[in-house]
Amino acid sequence: MARRLGIASLLLALTFTPAALAQVSDADRATARSLAVEGQEALERRDFAAALDRFSRADAIIHAPTLLLGVARAQVGVGQWIAAQESYSRILREGVPEKSPEQFFEAIAAAQRELDALTPRIPQVLISVIGPDTTAVTIDDAPVPRAALGVRRPVDPGDHVVRAAAAGFAPLEVKVTLAEGASETVALELKPVAPPPVKPSPPVAPRPDQGAPASGSGGSSRTVLAIAAFGLGGAGLAAGAVGGVLALGKHGDLSGRCPASRCDPSLKGDIDSYHAMGTLSTIGFAIGAVGVGAGAFLLLTAPRSPQRAGISITPVIGLGSAGAKGSF
Repeated sequence: MARRLGIASLLLALTFTPAALAQVSDADRATARSLAVEGQEALERRDFAAALDRFSRADAIIHAPTLLLGVARAQVGVGQWIAAQESYSRILREGVPEKSPEQFFEAIAAAQRELDALTPRIPQVLISVIGPDTTAVTIDDAPVPRAALGVRRPVDPGDHVVRAAAAGFAPLEVKVTLAEGASETVALELKPVAPPPVKPSPPVAPRPDQGAPASGSGGSSRTVLAIAAFGLGGAGLAAGAVGGVLALGKHGDLSGRCPASRCDPSLKGDIDSYHAMGTLSTIGFAIGAVGVGAGAFLLLTAPRSPQRAGISITPVIGLGSAGAKGSF
């Protein structure tokens, strides 16, 4: 009897719709009535998925509180309690004109009763996040606004997956099951991702043509300094030899022009040049001696290695020249 009254109420409500719905065609009205009957039958046999489909289609053709009430009841049956809460609230917000069918007013009253009964049954979850401000949080892949974090959030009953992710941090995933009327807290603390360890570079093996590696950088440096000192000494000896040769030539010239070691005042420039060449020769030989001595000392005290075993450097002094020769 209740089933017949429910279907009869739907048919009557869709027959005497308000003037605002008068523009709906007869074919659309007939289709909506047929869908409403199918939806009511599915609802009464507890096939809530089919009921939701039929009532949603009917309400999309002719929007009426009786059809939206069927949608809300089917949503409760499939576990979509948050959507059902919104459907009930929409019926109350929209209301109906004064001359609407009685079934419309009954639908509004039923929506209020069922909403009051459903609201305390809806589970809630509080999500707290410790991490950067850029953390993205989702429930079942649906984004959660940052303003909704740290406060109670209504959710449908059942199993849910809460995820949090941020750049540079390890993502988190927490599964939670919410029973009817339950209130749960999900705490998420993101941890920075450790940088990958730096792998040491493998040692480079010497090529066959390079021979064995040097015994140490200290010995190699002393050898370089020794060669540099020999070069400086050779340059000093060369300068001393050249200056000496020129000084000897100038001395012979002045000896012929200055009898009894008495020179005419007009030869003062030549005399000064002679003394300068003598001084240059003396300094050159002094530098050469120091350079060659320092080079020999550094070379003799440098660590020996197979590569330097055959090194020999010998200073060479000749007429008008000086230097060093060696084998490596």
